[in-house]
Amino acid sequence: MQPSKPFQPDCRSCPRLSTFLDEVKRQHPSYHARPVAPFGDADARLLIVGLAPGMHGANASGRPFTGDYAGLLLYQALHDFGFSNQVDSTHLGDGLALRNARITNAVKCLPPQNKPTGDEIRQCNSYLAAELGTLPPHSVILALGGIAHQAVLRAYGLKTSAARFTHHAVFELPDGKHLLSSYHCSRYNVQTKRLTMAMLAEVFATAQHLLQP
Repeated sequence: MQPSKPFQPDCRSCPRLSTFLDEVKRQHPSYHARPVAPFGDADARLLIVGLAPGMHGANASGRPFTGDYAGLLLYQALHDFGFSNQVDSTHLGDGLALRNARITNAVKCLPPQNKPTGDEIRQCNSYLAAELGTLPPHSVILALGGIAHQAVLRAYGLKTSAARFTHHAVFELPDGKHLLSSYHCSRYNVQTKRLTMAMLAEVFATAQHLLQP
């Protein structure tokens, strides 16, 4: 596993991202506009890794995949498979609770145009490594999209070529945990039918199977 450090809510290690968030905060004073912390069950065996907070979603609400289009399918699936107490996630005070699941991002800060640089992904990787290090044995890491998939491999100290990103592929990690990958539930992927609710449900069914004792 790569060197790790716990999540820092006031991290400003990436100058481009910090400057951008300062500007976003000036334009939207009510927005969170800071690094977004992981959310969910501290003892979870399912860790979902997204790319980065969305401008008007997690960046605004302060909770991953909350208040934006990308969360619609994800929270629906979490509820359908018993990982969540409600079907959607709209704001911090909505009463949402996750069971045996936690959600995080490969990059904790909103990047301009939703595109983090390679250096920013690497800089944030130590936080992801710390999260992975807290997972119990036989956990499942669900990576949403190629960047999240590669970030998990990097956090394990593996080359990104160790496991090619493919939708609904399973890769056994060196410590016995499983990396399960899916197309990201972005607006573009959903609207173009690259990812459907049925496809995401199949991925969650696999995750549930892998989590069985």
